[in-house]
Amino acid sequence: MTRASRARRLATGAVYGGGGVGLAGAALVTLLREEARAARRRITAGTATADPPTGNGVYGRGRGKPLVLTVLGDSSAVGLGVDDPGETPGVLIAAALTELAERPVRLAKFARSGAVSKDLAAQVDLALDEHPDVAVIMIGANDVTSRARPADSVRALAEAVRRLIAADCQVVVGTCPDLGTIRPISQPLRLLARRWSRQLAAAQTIAVVAEGGRTVSLGSVLGPSFATDRGLFSNDEFHPSAAGYAAAAASLLPSVADALGVWPAAADRGLRLRRDTVRPIAQAAARAAGRPGTEVQPTAVRGQETGPRGPWARLRRRRPPDIPTAERADDAVSAAASS
Repeated sequence: MTRASRARRLATGAVYGGGGVGLAGAALVTLLREEARAARRRITAGTATADPPTGNGVYGRGRGKPLVLTVLGDSSAVGLGVDDPGETPGVLIAAALTELAERPVRLAKFARSGAVSKDLAAQVDLALDEHPDVAVIMIGANDVTSRARPADSVRALAEAVRRLIAADCQVVVGTCPDLGTIRPISQPLRLLARRWSRQLAAAQTIAVVAEGGRTVSLGSVLGPSFATDRGLFSNDEFHPSAAGYAAAAASLLPSVADALGVWPAAADRGLRLRRDTVRPIAQAAARAAGRPGTEVQPTAVRGQETGPRGPWARLRRRRPPDIPTAERADDAVSAAASS
């Protein structure tokens, strides 16, 4: 059994294992369905009707061929809920990345609102035409709310990562957010949504790392913070606000920069051992799903990529860096539009 196939088997167990949610009778099933319909109506009523401008273009100035950053996924990758492209995750990451790399960055966003994991195949087709250096994928929330088969969702994500890695593109995946923080979702559905989303996030991590990509836990980034600060939500109380997207971008940026070899080593100095550890992938995935901004990437122990309990993975918890302000990002957008 190969590293990837074993990891995918673990990923399926991460979704279905750990104890199922017992639904005690038809009455509870009916209640959950009614709560889901009510939540969907409330969210839909408050959601923006159109995606914000993509912000696609070249950011930064300087010599050298621009790095190509592609952004794939669902409405969280699109930046639904804000009107200014300078407040979307792709633009925020591109604007910060050009400063770290000291060279231009070309942003090509193919994410679509409403996308589920199976839709990544078409997005990857478009992304590969751009010959990307790095791809950021944010996906999973719609898989949970639509109750897509978890095994199918994980398989589709793994295939997307595999194709990008084969094209010599680095991949960073922001895993499924914690839907247990969404106010329009009432109890007990909210409790189930939290469990389902965290289980999917763990399974995503196992599958992505097996294919050579990295993951960053957005569930916990957008979980505790969102639960206590409603300013991180947009008007629909489902999608992030500008501040929420900035928090997500700040969590993803170090992993994106590190994957490209432009993250400054000095920024990681002083990390305590508990913030930089090696574990079997299943343990790493479960731990990352509940800890803010945790990065998981493939690694080896004494030259071996796989141990007795599966593939090895490295966990890192970095302090989120300062992300460019909206004004700086807007300036970058203007420069990209005029170039």
